[in-house]
Amino acid sequence: MTRPKIDPPHMGEPYLLTPGPLTTAYSVKQAMLRDWGSWDSDFRAMTAELRKRLLEMCGDSGGALDCVPMQGSGTFAVEAMLGMIPRDARVLVLANGAYGQRIAQTLRYLGRDMQVIDKGDYMPPRGDEVAAALAADPALSDVVVVHCETSSGILNPIEEIAEAVRAAGCRLWIDSMSAFGALPLEFDRIEYEGFVSSANKCIEGVPGFGFVIARKSALERARGNSHSLALDVHAQWEYMNRTGQWRFTPPTHVVAAFLRALELHAAEGGVAGRGARYARNRDVMVAGMRELGFETLLDARWLSPIIVTFFNPAHPAFDFTRFYDLMKARGFIIYPGKLTVVDSFRIGCIGQMDEDVMRKVVKAAAAALAEMGVDDAAPPEAALKERARLAA
Repeated sequence: MTRPKIDPPHMGEPYLLTPGPLTTAYSVKQAMLRDWGSWDSDFRAMTAELRKRLLEMCGDSGGALDCVPMQGSGTFAVEAMLGMIPRDARVLVLANGAYGQRIAQTLRYLGRDMQVIDKGDYMPPRGDEVAAALAADPALSDVVVVHCETSSGILNPIEEIAEAVRAAGCRLWIDSMSAFGALPLEFDRIEYEGFVSSANKCIEGVPGFGFVIARKSALERARGNSHSLALDVHAQWEYMNRTGQWRFTPPTHVVAAFLRALELHAAEGGVAGRGARYARNRDVMVAGMRELGFETLLDARWLSPIIVTFFNPAHPAFDFTRFYDLMKARGFIIYPGKLTVVDSFRIGCIGQMDEDVMRKVVKAAAAALAEMGVDDAAPPEAALKERARLAA
């Protein structure tokens, strides 16, 4: 298949090397130039098309799933999904970064009983650990995991985790915010109760809504369970199915942009095509950064094609704020680190970028280091020793 042309940023925009919002195609931006009536039949048809196309990406041959768009940021949608978990459930949270910890924090707000397996920043939770935890505590009924933990860039082994949860007779909920659309999440192969993602991640739309995709049986069971009027997934699902409308004012322009993004996603070859481009972006960028002396936080086998975390150089002339400004001046906005144990920064691989852009990212990093007077980008020896200790 011929690779679709990547749209460069327009009107002097920098590339967003972040896990979303991200650099979008110009035609996605153009789709927002028209106003839509939120109750109009044309917009209701757009909502129906959005739900249908997302479900087609899930590999659900039996029709067990349904899709419920939810207004707001990704965190709004995650909380909405977590509100579907029965109030008397005991939940196992698999955490290895900031977003796993946020799930635990959210469940505390919701008053759910839970246990947390915290793997730190360097390693994923594994299936045997999950199986052992579920066997040791028969009261556990639900498991929540982040598909791609973007605070470190780690890709968690969803298939083996799902198998352990299935074997224990428990329910699996997945935060696939930064993975769905580029990494497989086919229901016929990975059993889950539900997952959540967002418009402005791997499908390359713009911020404004997320979506919960869940078993219809789970949606039915969630009736009256929500802690919130606005975040009630069952109420949104029932109202959409009955009227074709969103319960409250929808992000009409964002929906129009998302439909265009879905067209581009399909033209690229769907999940496989999008994931392959992101993987090429990662491989080219990581190889180039390593040539400059940078070191990734994670072992190569856990690097996701979504975002990569690098240690800050140990060189005394390196200052992240200045490095950030120098990269921005060259047209690239990178991401600060989100770790507690080491100083780091992140470079995203997703959005309207290809490997040629990533080569330019590496050149920009080399020029920024030279301007700062940094001739060695190697990390502190202590950071490498800590990585080795925690990964052992």
